[in-house]
Formats: sequence, structure tokens, C-alpha cells
Amino acid sequence: MPYGVSVTGELHLSRVSGSNVGDAPRVWHNQRMPRRPQLVPWKAAGLVSEQQSSGDEVVRRTGWVFNNEKGSELTLEEFVATGDAEVGAYLTVFGLRSPDAEEQSLVEIGCGIGRMTCAFTREFGAVTACDLDAGFLERCFETVGLFGKVDRLSTRHVADGKTLNLPPNSTDVAFSYITFQHCDRNDALELSAEAVRITKPGGRVVLNFRTRTRGDSVLVPMSKVVRGLFRVPKFGNWLSRQRLVARVGWQANRLTPDEIIGPLSAQFSAVELWRNPKSSIDGREAVIHTFEGINRAHYWIIATVR
Repeated sequence: MPYGVSVTGELHLSRVSGSNVGDAPRVWHNQRMPRRPQLVPWKAAGLVSEQQSSGDEVVRRTGWVFNNEKGSELTLEEFVATGDAEVGAYLTVFGLRSPDAEEQSLVEIGCGIGRMTCAFTREFGAVTACDLDAGFLERCFETVGLFGKVDRLSTRHVADGKTLNLPPNSTDVAFSYITFQHCDRNDALELSAEAVRITKPGGRVVLNFRTRTRGDSVLVPMSKVVRGLFRVPKFGNWLSRQRLVARVGWQANRLTPDEIIGPLSAQFSAVELWRNPKSSIDGREAVIHTFEGINRAHYWIIATVR
């Protein structure tokens, strides 16, 4: 029986990993995903991923979501290698590598099928991968089984798209990359607060966002139109699988650093804002750092939790 949530948000069975993927049984249960049109491409990709016989096929068939590439020559191994490179670069530049990393835990918000998760399991002693699609979590488990350390992995289904089913003060690092920009504005803010809630005092939240650019004067209104089309029965499902259209439709918010830092500032002892050297974005009471490896349209909030 298929698992996951339908692209229209209807109820059906989903299979979700327990608190410890290595030894917990899978459980079948019902989940209802609120109707959020910007999530339709992800849900469509989740259903496609469930239908494929191998990780290579998933990468070839869902490139409109994960890596903006499609083709019969793509492989899961190559896909994971791109994540390995980015994880290595970001952990080093952001100062997240330490001799005791294997004694630490990391929560990845928006893991997909495990592109970066594999590398995280090699760096940290315990990794919790979170995603709104149960099918992605199953594929993530399989991917880490091939290219990471699966005994260090557990998963959590973000069933409502905004709440992390994890206890307070339970992780050393909360990490998210190219996820929040695809969320509804309020969901992105709630997930940011959730990242802080689950992070231990002295731990760090490492969150990636997309800033406004000149092209957004056209892109943002266009994305609203596309998301409206995603609601059309059958046609919306097909449309969401078209790479260019999907990538327009899921541009759901453009949060400023102050919108994120402001409500959470009392819970931070230090805040850094990382950006591309050619970007001018800044944030309230944030120490500014630059790194050429950051997309000019992106920025990172890296904060130490009190």
C-alpha cells in the first residue's frame, strides 16, 4: 500500500520511522496535511519517489524538486556527493566542526531524500532528519544506509509542516538549508522558533533563508498565480511536476533577517549573519560574515541559544 500524503492534501496512510530508525518498527497511521499549495511540488515528488525501484530512479525522476536536473545518467551517488561537498564547506566555514562532534547531535529540518544527511551522519554522533513527506523520509533512510552511517539516524515526520515532534533542549545543532523559503511565511517563522526550542543552551541554530532580489518584483506575484493553478484538480498535480513552473510556484516567502531575529533575540546569546560578499543584507544586532560559497540571494542566521 502506498504511503505519504496526497498532493491535494487528502487523508491517506503514511509510514513514518520511530524515534530510532535503526531498531524501531515502522508504524502505519493517518495524517492530514493542511492545504498549502506551495507544498504541492514536494508532495508530488514524494509520491513519485515512492513509485521508483531505486534511489537512482528517484533522482532522475524528481530533479525538478531536488537539484534542478533531470536525465537518465544521473545517479544517487553523484547527488549525495554534491551534499557531501556543501556540508564539508559549511561546517568548516561556520565553525561547526569540532573534535567532539561525534558526541553531538544534529537535527536537519527539510532533509528530502538525504542529499546532505549522509554527510551529517558521518560528522555527528546522532542525526534526526525531518521532512513533511513520509516518502522522503523512507528514501532518506535508504540513502543513508548506502552512503552514510545509518545507525546514527532517526527521522521525524513534520506532519503539519511547521511543528517538530522533538523535546525541548534536545539537540546541539538545528540545521536547515533551502527549506524555509518554500514555506508559508508563518510556517517558516514557526519552524525557526521550533529550531530554537529544540536546541540545547549553548547549542547553535543554523538556518538558511532567501532574501529579496530585483527579480522578485515579477517572481513573487507570478509565484502566487502558479500556486493558485496548483489547486486545480489533476492539472495542478501535472503542472507541479514541470521543473520551471514548480520552481516558480514554491517561492513562498522572502523573510528579512529582522523578522527572524527580532522575535527570538531574547533566546540568543550571539547572532551571526552570513551572506555573499556582494550582498548588502544585514540584521539586528548580528555580526556580519561573508562567504563566496553563499548564493547572492541567500543568507544564513547562525545563533547561539541561551
